[in-house]
Amino acid sequence: MAADASDTGACYHCGLPNPTGRLAGKHAAVVLGSERVFCCPGCQAVAENIVASGLEGYYRERDRGGRTAGAPVPAELLARFDHPAAQQEFVRREGRYACAELSLENVSCAACAWLIERRLGQDDAVAQASVNLSNHRLRLVWDSERQPLSGLLAALEAIGYRARPFRADTHAAQLAGEARTQVIRVAVAGLGAMQAMMYGMGLYIGAFQGIDAEYRDYLRWISGLVTTPVFLYAGWPFYRSAWRALRARTLNMDVPVSIALVGTFLASWYATLIQGGETYFDSVCMFIFFLLTSRYLELKARQRAGETAASQLLLVPRLAHRLLPDGRRETVAADDLRAGDAILIEAGEAVPCDARVTAGHGSVSEALLTGEPLPLPKRAGDDLIGGSINGDQPLHAEVTRTGGDTVLATLHQLLSRALSEKPLIAQRADRMAHFFVARVLVLAVLVYIGWQFVDPTQAFWATLAVLVATCPCALSVATPAALTTATHTLAREGFLLTRGHVLDSLAQATHVVFDKTGTLTLGQLTLREFDVLRGDRAQALALIAGLEAGSAHPIAHAMQALARDADIAPASFDDTPVLQPADGVSARLAGRAYRFGHARFALGADADTGEQSLTLWLSDDDGALARVVFEDQLRPEALPVLQALRARGLKTLLMSGDPSSVPAQVAATLGLDDWQAGMTPADKQQAIAALQAQGAVVAMVGDGVNDAPGLGQAHLGIAMGSGTDLAQTSADVVLLGDRLPALLPAFSVAERTAAIVRQNLRWALGYNLAILPPAALGFVPPWLAALGMSLSSLLVVLNALRLRKAA
Repeated sequence: MAADASDTGACYHCGLPNPTGRLAGKHAAVVLGSERVFCCPGCQAVAENIVASGLEGYYRERDRGGRTAGAPVPAELLARFDHPAAQQEFVRREGRYACAELSLENVSCAACAWLIERRLGQDDAVAQASVNLSNHRLRLVWDSERQPLSGLLAALEAIGYRARPFRADTHAAQLAGEARTQVIRVAVAGLGAMQAMMYGMGLYIGAFQGIDAEYRDYLRWISGLVTTPVFLYAGWPFYRSAWRALRARTLNMDVPVSIALVGTFLASWYATLIQGGETYFDSVCMFIFFLLTSRYLELKARQRAGETAASQLLLVPRLAHRLLPDGRRETVAADDLRAGDAILIEAGEAVPCDARVTAGHGSVSEALLTGEPLPLPKRAGDDLIGGSINGDQPLHAEVTRTGGDTVLATLHQLLSRALSEKPLIAQRADRMAHFFVARVLVLAVLVYIGWQFVDPTQAFWATLAVLVATCPCALSVATPAALTTATHTLAREGFLLTRGHVLDSLAQATHVVFDKTGTLTLGQLTLREFDVLRGDRAQALALIAGLEAGSAHPIAHAMQALARDADIAPASFDDTPVLQPADGVSARLAGRAYRFGHARFALGADADTGEQSLTLWLSDDDGALARVVFEDQLRPEALPVLQALRARGLKTLLMSGDPSSVPAQVAATLGLDDWQAGMTPADKQQAIAALQAQGAVVAMVGDGVNDAPGLGQAHLGIAMGSGTDLAQTSADVVLLGDRLPALLPAFSVAERTAAIVRQNLRWALGYNLAILPPAALGFVPPWLAALGMSLSSLLVVLNALRLRKAA
């Protein structure tokens, strides 16, 4: 089989030049049905491995392989995305709705995002359609029973946008391809602007000093020929966007821009053909060049601001080592792993999915995910997070969660949700921007009519200047640019936003409520006393381990580790243990009821044991069996964090389910403004509601199941990264790596974001109002209006990028 001709000059895998002479064609392999040539045996081996692993589609989908990306897609091909097997990879359920994250193509500015959201919002089956302009992603929530996904994709195709299931590798390639195309358009416009301006200077000088008609017409024709490719190719995105908006019976910011460009171009050619009037070919080129340059710089700035989420997704490797029952191992795609599979993680490799260590011990770095710089020790029974890096010892593990269920995928979904949800301030800015478009068109008509009475020869050019100068591009991008930059800045600090309103709520917060165990304390409980009152220690430990089986609470972890160390198997109860949040857990065995928890739960509501520390009791129908006393240490960073919060004027409160005197000791040590102990989840929720009724804006920090109602009730729920899944899904923020100090830059960034949004809106609105009178009076030529509008948009983006620094 002959090698593909397109592959003989450059390596098919890495793109570097292939060797010539006697080594030419020496390294080759069959990929996608054709023989491909590689530059070295390393690239050849990698390609053969990819093909053998069933990942050959990588070469079809990477950025240089999409030769037919622009072709229309038939409806039957879109229908493949409706198949349950296909949707399993990218669609998840949120109640009765389906939720998908999609990559968007051909999105150039805020006008595109608005049009996509508006078009999808017209479908009754769509509950939410939110575009993240920073990374060209669409979060779509819809009723799949009323409308298949293919129908929504077809609706977007009809207005010129293509949406496909998000994949980190192909999405990055897609953005890179769009950026390259935009660079080419900018280059064409720049070269055309230089040439047109050179000929235009001759015309301007000739207008003052005199020029023969034949030379004037010659320069006009040359300027027109130079401008035509700039107008048709470089300016195409503006016309395409405007046409989509008009087809959807709406207006966007590219409508007045396109009217200005088309009008100027056609009027200039008309003047050239009739050999009279004025031509403005140089203005057309400069307008397109300035606007394209501004949008390209905006695109790159937004992409840089959005690098955090993409880098997290790339942590998970594509391949994994699966262990077979006979002891052999096979290399498979990480996507093919299933819960229960046995895998081997070699030293230095990334963990392919969430897993639990079954054999071996070593250290694992979770720095890229949590920011914790030191490797964490791992041994049998410990959990591994997909994307973390194994140290210097191989580990055997059992797969626990794969795909979209992993911790990393869940956090990424939460971050995407936060970026797609628009706070009230962003919604107001969008409405303001789109309010402007229709008014600008009406105003342009009035300016044209007014100039007909003053100087008809200037009417057209004054109207064009008004259309260009007052285009609300800067107004529309002012808020999203700041919110997106702030969100990713905080993600780098370990403060992962999962809801769009977080920055608003942080800036307005007055009270911060803390849970105790695992929040202000380390949650790494150590056993201080274990007194067996009846029976023997092994029996008591087996009962406690059985009752706590499957729990994620720090107490459960401590007791389960104690049982493992003593090689004691957990007791098997007749029914599933029932958890009473903030009290304890109970179950039945051989007809007897067993309880493990606080004294009031295990021994009765009237029990008075005079507990001075975290003390739990094991009991049966006849009374107490064992007494367990734990110690927990305060986080070393808790005191400075709370001091800094109080210095900001925030009230700090402690709400704990621990009925002992420990909460009082913690409150006194940390100098909290108020504290309450022995609270049930309902008590915490009611206490927060009472504060809100008094006008307080409450943020709550917690980690356990018993914190979930409070986290949901608070204006802002903040869950520790090591907390339960329920706590994290109930919260608006996840603190990765349990980094409590991340609270401090969060409040600071929220305040700076609010200030920068106000600055951006004031500038954008002020500029549009200030430029309007001189443009309407004819003092601003169209090319200068284009330059001012472009610089205005760029200015608000650069101002927003100041938020990339956390403090």
